[in-house]
Amino acid sequence: MAKNSVVEKVTAAIEPIVEESKLELVNVEYVKEGGNWYLRVFIDKPGGVDLDDCQMLSEKLDKLLDELDPIPQAYFLEVSSPGIERPLKKPEDFERFMGHLVNITTYTPIDGAKSFTGKLQGYTEAGIEIEVKGKPMLIPHDRVATSRLAVEF
Repeated sequence: MAKNSVVEKVTAAIEPIVEESKLELVNVEYVKEGGNWYLRVFIDKPGGVDLDDCQMLSEKLDKLLDELDPIPQAYFLEVSSPGIERPLKKPEDFERFMGHLVNITTYTPIDGAKSFTGKLQGYTEAGIEIEVKGKPMLIPHDRVATSRLAVEF
């Protein structure tokens, strides 16, 4: 089964439980590392998640995933916070973090670069608007490989 298919099936199955638990589903990853498969579920809520949130959701998801059995091979389930360099994926993510510093990488170079750090200024149909060193920049959606919050010191 393709990794993308697993992520789509798992996401559809767990979203209602995550929402019912008053949490936000940030991301789902299904990756192979060192011979083992990992299903990683990243969650958040206003004020941040704690260990109790992760444990409670892990127990609920473990039971559901055992019943549905959407993954053919053995895997480890990990439920955690997205961390300080949280990925930005949905339009709501970009709206929520407007004005924050972000890191964006692109599939192909724009003006000779594939990595950009700047203040998030907007999210439109045309792309992601950031301010880099005082200059506005538009990165088209189809060129964006990753977008994450950046750590500000």
